[in-house]
Amino acid sequence: MAVLEGGTSAVLAEVGAVAASPLHVTGKPAPFGSLGEYALGVQSGTMAAGMAANSDVFQARWTDSTRFALIWKVQIAGLYQLTAFTAGAARFRLGFARSWSADGTGGTALTLTGDNNQLAASMGASLFGTIRMATTAALGAGTKTYDTQDNSDYSKMILAAANTQVIEPSDGILWDAADFRHPIRLAQNEGVTIRATVPATGTWVFSVRMIWSEVTAY
Repeated sequence: MAVLEGGTSAVLAEVGAVAASPLHVTGKPAPFGSLGEYALGVQSGTMAAGMAANSDVFQARWTDSTRFALIWKVQIAGLYQLTAFTAGAARFRLGFARSWSADGTGGTALTLTGDNNQLAASMGASLFGTIRMATTAALGAGTKTYDTQDNSDYSKMILAAANTQVIEPSDGILWDAADFRHPIRLAQNEGVTIRATVPATGTWVFSVRMIWSEVTAY
């Protein structure tokens, strides 16, 4: 049986089949060194009706050759229909893209240089190659390869009613590392995307929230 001991006291914790006592710990961020911790919240424009199924609506491509991005959380942080959809199911897929050799197109490429998205002013600017958000239509896919299965999938029934909130801001969690005890780790030319399938006729607005770290090793 192993024990943990302090410098001024006896056994502080035991490891093994023994009577349990609480061990108090303090969670710390990933060891980001001169890099940093980041968060973003971004909203689309009014998405036009008739988008093709499984269209990219959010893309985050990592291009740095020596460092890594750790994705802790990705969330559809609210979706609102302006013009009514045909009643049916909406589906949002979080995909892990590899061999991502050419950026997507369209939408808005977010500003990542300078003081943007860091959780402390002393942290460095993000090293993400591109983070792109849809504005009024699907994004161009770029050149990338998806895993056969998605990392996460979120479906939601949509009723035919205009000017309604379809996904609550607290719902739509596509990835939460706390559920898996490991973040998604992105190396060079890897990334994550959100692909959407929505019913016909509706126009809609949605938001995305992403939390990540950038580190030299993990």
